[in-house]
Amino acid sequence: MAGPDDTKVEEHAKIDRKSAWKQLWRLFKYTGPYAGRLSIALGALLFTVSVGLAVPWFFGDLLATAVDASMADAAKLNESTLVLVSLFAFQGVFVFIRHYLMSWVGERVVADLRMEIHAHLLRMTQRYFHANRTGELLSRQSDDATRLQSIIGQDLSLALRNILSLIGGIGFLFYVSPGLTGRVLLVVPPLVIIANLWGRIIRRLARQAQDQLAKASGRLQEGLSAVDTVQSFTREEFEGARYGEAIDKAFKLFVKQIRARSWFMSVSSFLAFCAVAGIFWLGGHMVLDGTMDKDDLFRFVLYTLQVAGSVGGLAGVIGSFNQGLGSAARLFEILDSEPEIADSPGAQALSQPKGRLSFDGVTFGYDDRDTEVIKDLDLVIEPGEVCALVGSSGSGKTTLSRLVLRMWDPQAGAVRYDGQDLRELTLSSLRGSIAEVSQDPVLFSGSIRENIRYGRLDASDAELESAARDANAHDFILEFPEGYDTIVGERGVKLSGGQRQRVAIARAILRDPTVLILDEATSALDSESEHMVQAALERLQQGRTTLVIAHRLSTIRDADRIVVLDHGQVVEQGKHPELMAKGGAYAKLVARQASLEPGGDGDGEGESQAEAD
Repeated sequence: MAGPDDTKVEEHAKIDRKSAWKQLWRLFKYTGPYAGRLSIALGALLFTVSVGLAVPWFFGDLLATAVDASMADAAKLNESTLVLVSLFAFQGVFVFIRHYLMSWVGERVVADLRMEIHAHLLRMTQRYFHANRTGELLSRQSDDATRLQSIIGQDLSLALRNILSLIGGIGFLFYVSPGLTGRVLLVVPPLVIIANLWGRIIRRLARQAQDQLAKASGRLQEGLSAVDTVQSFTREEFEGARYGEAIDKAFKLFVKQIRARSWFMSVSSFLAFCAVAGIFWLGGHMVLDGTMDKDDLFRFVLYTLQVAGSVGGLAGVIGSFNQGLGSAARLFEILDSEPEIADSPGAQALSQPKGRLSFDGVTFGYDDRDTEVIKDLDLVIEPGEVCALVGSSGSGKTTLSRLVLRMWDPQAGAVRYDGQDLRELTLSSLRGSIAEVSQDPVLFSGSIRENIRYGRLDASDAELESAARDANAHDFILEFPEGYDTIVGERGVKLSGGQRQRVAIARAILRDPTVLILDEATSALDSESEHMVQAALERLQQGRTTLVIAHRLSTIRDADRIVVLDHGQVVEQGKHPELMAKGGAYAKLVARQASLEPGGDGDGEGESQAEAD
């Protein structure tokens, strides 16, 4: 019984002929900026085809002269041979021009397409990446794009050459012997029918194979990105077997595709060369009957071989085209996916932001959940205020920060920045005034300098080092032999947790945001690292609207206001002493956390005493 993934593959595999031609035309539109190079390449192609069509005519003379001793003419033989060699020399030059320029255009188009897909993916929303695994998207951008290079760089050239050779060859055949040519062309309708039927099969199999390969790539990326977890659970063999199973499924689909292409080329070549055998038989009888000259027979046979070769070449190109169209469909599927979060028409840039945030009747729920995470929530955070969000897991703390960054839009109500609905602001100006420091900050695999400068690309080295000092990162950076040029590794694996955190804080300081979001920024650190990071965060918060999301309540007791969330609603808010005095939800959270800490007695005094110390 087919699973949901198999059904999805079948649905994706249904590419009708009209859609295939549409995708092919869309793909070749990318050659527009390079029309000059393409025109020169096509001119060279026309010349090489013309030479190729002239060759059988001269060979016909040569063969007739060589076979019939009574007509032997050494001067004519030498002259014809010299003409052929000259033609071949010119043809070689133009073959180089055609191949080089067509291949250049193919590589350039693929590079443009990859950059466009990458830029498009960077604009896609969180929902899109929740629904599509990163490994599958990477497979499309790399493997599928590579397959398209052969269509534009090689297959287009081969297809045009074979089509022109086919048309020209048939024209010469009609010129030499119209009656014999009519009989030869009887093989064309069966070839057209076969090409149409097999083309649909190859396109479907190509799409299925690429989809399965993308799934395998997704599993590979998932396993490698969590290799520490795989190894700690000793699941190396399990992951290897899981990836092997996915690759084996892809291999079997590719074999089906290869089998279909092989049958197509085999049958079409058989029919084409059967026509050649028929020519020998029919033409030979016509020479014996005196209705055809010997040199015309040689020319006819050579042109028939050329036409048969063109038909066989087209069979291979059509198979490659069909395979490439499956890849094109997958790439265009990405480009046709519109981001749900984008600048609305007439969106205005945020000018001179003050940092006032307000949630007006906000309701929000994720697509994959039946319940609403935020329910009719009203909250105002004033400019420069440090507002801490606390609550049990799933209460909506992080979701609010995602809404502020407009990674999602609420289903009801509005999130406002300085009184303006976020949907009326440009994304670049909104997010440009916000910086975030999370529990597990992402660092890129370059140097420490590059990671800090990510906050503001035009910052000078002096500004960068000043930000590092404010983040308590300058001293430990200088301890490295390479200093600021130290490579941090993928996701910053060569740095400790506290060092990564301080580099991320330096990046946020360099950005100089109006609004700061701190999402569990110290919860995973040891006491010494937490002290260093906390001191850096306090400097970073000065004069900025700060949204603090924290599980460790000891880190937010000095916040201007603490907001307690429960099931997406505000149940309490105020300063730490006020909320403790109330003995409500916040006091219970403090008491529960204190009871779980060493020396805690469960009544909340442990927390207060620890903080007093």
